[in-house]
Amino acid sequence: MASLFRDKSLGQSKRESTMPAAAVTRLNSGVLSGASTSLPSPFGGITPTISSADLRETAYEIFVAACRTSSGKPLTYIPSNSTNSDRSPSPSPSSNSISPSMQRSLTSAAASKVKKAFGLRSSSNSSLGIKKIEGSPPSGGKTKKPVTVGELMRVQMRVSENTDSRIRRGLLRIAAGQVGRRAESMVLPLELLQQFKSSDFTDQEEYDAWQKRNLKMLEAGLLLHPHLPVEKSNVAAQRLRQILHGALERPIETGRNNESMQVLRSAVMTLASRSLSESLVESCHWADGLPLNLHLYEILLEACFDASDEASMIDEVDELMEMIKKTWGILGLNQMLHNLCFSWVLFNRFVATGQVENELLFSADNQLAEVAKDSKTIKDPAYSGILSSTLSAILGWSEKRLLAYHDTFDRGNIDSMECIISLGVSAAKILVEDISNEYRRKRKGEVDVARNRVDTYIRSSIRTAFAQRMEKADSSRQASRNHSKPVPLLAILAKDIGELAANEKEVFSPILKRWHPFAAGVAVATLHACYGNELKQFVLGTRELTPEAVQILRAADKLEKELVNTAVEDSVECDDGGKAIIREMPPYEAESVIANLVKAWIKTRVDRLKEWIDRIVQQEVWKPLANQEPYAQSAVEVLRNIDETLDAYFQLPIPMHAALLSDLMAGLDRCLQYYVTKAKSGCGSKNTFVPTMPALTRCTVGTRFHGVWKKKEKSLNSQKRNSQVATANADNSFGIPHLCTRVNTLHHLRSALDEIEKRIITLLRNSESAQEEDFKDGLGKKFELTPSACLEGVQQLSEAIGYKIVFHDLSNVLWDGLYMAEPSTARIEPFVINLEQILTVISDTLIEKVRTRIIADIMRASFDGFLLVLLAGGPSRAFTKQDSQIIEDDFKTLKDLFWANGDGLPDELINKFSATARDVLPLFRADTESLIDRYRRITVETYGSVAKSRLPLPPTSGQWNPTEPNTLLRVLCYRNDEASSKFLKKSYNLPKKL
Repeated sequence: MASLFRDKSLGQSKRESTMPAAAVTRLNSGVLSGASTSLPSPFGGITPTISSADLRETAYEIFVAACRTSSGKPLTYIPSNSTNSDRSPSPSPSSNSISPSMQRSLTSAAASKVKKAFGLRSSSNSSLGIKKIEGSPPSGGKTKKPVTVGELMRVQMRVSENTDSRIRRGLLRIAAGQVGRRAESMVLPLELLQQFKSSDFTDQEEYDAWQKRNLKMLEAGLLLHPHLPVEKSNVAAQRLRQILHGALERPIETGRNNESMQVLRSAVMTLASRSLSESLVESCHWADGLPLNLHLYEILLEACFDASDEASMIDEVDELMEMIKKTWGILGLNQMLHNLCFSWVLFNRFVATGQVENELLFSADNQLAEVAKDSKTIKDPAYSGILSSTLSAILGWSEKRLLAYHDTFDRGNIDSMECIISLGVSAAKILVEDISNEYRRKRKGEVDVARNRVDTYIRSSIRTAFAQRMEKADSSRQASRNHSKPVPLLAILAKDIGELAANEKEVFSPILKRWHPFAAGVAVATLHACYGNELKQFVLGTRELTPEAVQILRAADKLEKELVNTAVEDSVECDDGGKAIIREMPPYEAESVIANLVKAWIKTRVDRLKEWIDRIVQQEVWKPLANQEPYAQSAVEVLRNIDETLDAYFQLPIPMHAALLSDLMAGLDRCLQYYVTKAKSGCGSKNTFVPTMPALTRCTVGTRFHGVWKKKEKSLNSQKRNSQVATANADNSFGIPHLCTRVNTLHHLRSALDEIEKRIITLLRNSESAQEEDFKDGLGKKFELTPSACLEGVQQLSEAIGYKIVFHDLSNVLWDGLYMAEPSTARIEPFVINLEQILTVISDTLIEKVRTRIIADIMRASFDGFLLVLLAGGPSRAFTKQDSQIIEDDFKTLKDLFWANGDGLPDELINKFSATARDVLPLFRADTESLIDRYRRITVETYGSVAKSRLPLPPTSGQWNPTEPNTLLRVLCYRNDEASSKFLKKSYNLPKKL
């Protein structure tokens, strides 16, 4: 039956058709002029054939009926306008029979208690100056002022005076036939249908529309939304449906005694009189079924708002509300349903009037407090259903704004936010605490509904705002793409998030703290997590240190400090000191990420430098530079590369130059040490050039095989020397000038380190991250390995040069020539002459600061070579006691070469390196017998009782000393006399040839 009157709906009456179009729209769309912006009713839908105008007129009829019969006195019709034509006879006025509440004068209305209770503002129009309502007929060209509450209600509900007169006239007729009968005991549409005929209306069209409205209300109240469910088999219901269906084809004839009305009355009263229990109270259930009764009551409550100022209540709301409540008996309502319905009306009025009057929200919230009390005591399923849908509608609307409150509120309307949160939280608490079964199963102390809701609002709104800031930051990045230094997205976002957090703390958190004591902490923790997710993705995709990466990470570090400080400040009064909030904010570790990227950058630079050193050393020819610098080109390139690396490091926009400098220094130190190793690699050392000590033997001088042995020995030595020379010449980079260049290079490198270290301090002091404590010690700012490596390299090369010259380059005049056969004919002059030439070349090649060291090592090698010829020169050499003077003279000649008449090495240095030779030479002047006695004594002292029976053969240590057995034995081996030969033969059976 919902479509019963859909095709043949009521037409507009002549009265309404003559009204302005705007007025018709307002009347047809309901009480609210802003109904198009109001929310769908939470009470449930009713048949679409019933318009808001139908409901409004029926509600007004119920209101008038309830108020006129509430006094229990007979009703008297009072015409609204003496000029109005009416086809029915008008009873004489009688003010004594009018309901006191209806005739109460508005001029004496006191300030409304309701408005005071709810904090509502007064309307801009007083009750004595309400503007003329659209559609109201003129009265002498002036706006008619209502003088009673009843008249005010007519104006508020936009009911014309003609319609109001007809309703009152009908009620008088009903009362005349049923004296003392109360409005709730009769079916009002049925009674009115019986009182009027078409002749009571201005035209047939108006009458048809009026009749269809009343029939539709009977259908809605008795069949579609009955107080008690109607079975399909109910005879009265079937009959009523037939009657209503017939009205589609032909309007029924109304009147008191016609047959069609009697049939209609029978069916209607049968359905309306049904009750769950027999009650002494006579009542008819025709408008008290859900949700029809709530829709009707909602329209009545809407009348409390000023028709000309829809966001404010009229001053006379107390009197009007008192009269509206008189309809409860007809509509089957009570205080609890009133509280719920009134809460919705206040809330919906706020929405419909542009959401600018916070007093309406405040009032709705106060009314919800009454609803909360009711919900704790009432367990009626029907009430619970309406309660749940109403609160869900309020909560849904509120949360639509609160879940993204940054889009809804700002400094200009922040007061509305507090009202909406309060309203939403109130609705949520009732829904959860009083309706939710799950809540009842838990202890109430475990669930803080308000805090949980607000926590959700904060996190949701922050995430939404963050996403919007992401889009904004991306737009900014796109705009800066053509700039010389475009700002990275996450750096822009970090700045925006910082501003968002500051705005959150200043604007929103003070409001939210009413329900969540740590609102700012939750907000920044959510922001921290949102930005952290983006930062994590960036870090995972970053493999090398770039200016963009550093800019982003530094911005993230700054943002994190701001967010954490806000969270800590907000959580000072927290029981756990804010630990829970801080646990939600795992550190970005931006500095650690930067440090790791810097370390990776350092490793890459160091590895590249080491590879480069490999290549450049392989290409190095170890010649002085073309501009006469005495060191190699590769050293200049290495130092330049070191400087460039340091400059690049200190140009990195990082906050930790001092902290990571030690890593860079260690890497560069290893590279320089590697260069030093390469520079001295393959050059040999002292032991490389010292010849192998020949086996101990007896000299062969004076034997008949003298000539043969000499020739063979010289041939072998010549082959050895030629082989060494050929090997040396095969790689010219190990020649003496080249070795000197290597020494110069290492010395230059060592000297340059001090300048580099000073430069590092300057660079560090000029860096943005410099702190005073960074300069208190030199740790991490100095080269630890390279200085000692350079010194060791110079020492190794110096010894290598000295012993190479003596034992390799001049071996033909020293090892193969000196004292060979006859000492008197093979003196030291050829060696000295050759050595002097080499010293001249070396002096011209070496840096002055290392020249003395190299010459000193050559001198030491010369003295070692001189002694080696005397003590291990092989069987071709033999000395008599008389040869000692020749040996001493040659020794002096060798020393004089290095003294150079005072222009050479210092005396103390010469004496230091010649001390061993000076101590050993006196043995060559001693008698053979005394040498043998000394040897026996020292051997016994050295080896003890073992030496008494047989003298052991002392090992060759190479450490010559006049008190060392092996040194004495070697002097005897090279002594050319019979006594020594016998001793050696008897003691050791030494052969005279190898």
